Order: sequence, then C-alpha cells, then structure tokens
Amino acid sequence: QVQFVESGGALVKPGESLKLSCQASTSAFRFYAMAWFRQAPGNQRERVALITKGGWTDYLYDVTGRFIISRDDAKNMVYLQMSTLKPEDAAVYYCNVVRDYSDMTGSGSWGQGTQVTVSS
Repeated sequence: QVQFVESGGALVKPGESLKLSCQASTSAFRFYAMAWFRQAPGNQRERVALITKGGWTDYLYDVTGRFIISRDDAKNMVYLQMSTLKPEDAAVYYCNVVRDYSDMTGSGSWGQGTQVTVSS
C-alpha cells in the first residue's frame, strides 16, 4: 500500500500563502487519483481538493479560486498551493488516494498530516 508523508504546514497570517507537499512512497501512486483532506479540531475530515491521473481537478467550494492542487508523477509528489488563507482554513492537512470523484473519505492509509495555522 502506498504511504504518504505530508509537509509544509506552518503558522501564517490571514491573507498569506502556503504550499503543502505530499511525498508518496512508491511510483504506484501515479495510477491513482489523489486528494488533499483537512481536519480541524471537533470537525470531521473533509476533502479539499482532488486531482485525477489525467490532471482534472475539483475543489471544495470554500477553497475554489484560492487553492490549487497539482502533481508531479516523476517525483511521486502531490502539492497544494494555498493562497489568501483564512482562519477557517486552519487544520491538519492530509493527502490520500481516492477511488474516484465520489470518494470523499480517502481509500488508502493516512500519514501524520501537516498542521496549518492561520492567525494574526
């Protein structure tokens, strides 16, 4: 099973940008659609962005226009570029494989995640 290591989380001010990275353990990940999820304290984990093998993307309404998901299959990497961050974006962010567009919960193993804090 593919394992993931997320990184790039930090404390930032509202309006600032941040780029998260997700390293997959094997090149097998290139055969899967990938997604970023986030979980804030007291909330359920939610899917934030999805990218298919072919590069088609989909976003949670609240982040559309501010977040961009991308992937580099040659490096076994998935990225999440986040702009105009808001306090409500604060959460632990995770990446995972998804079966398809309808998979809102992730289908692989979970990494440790990376903490994003947005505060002035």
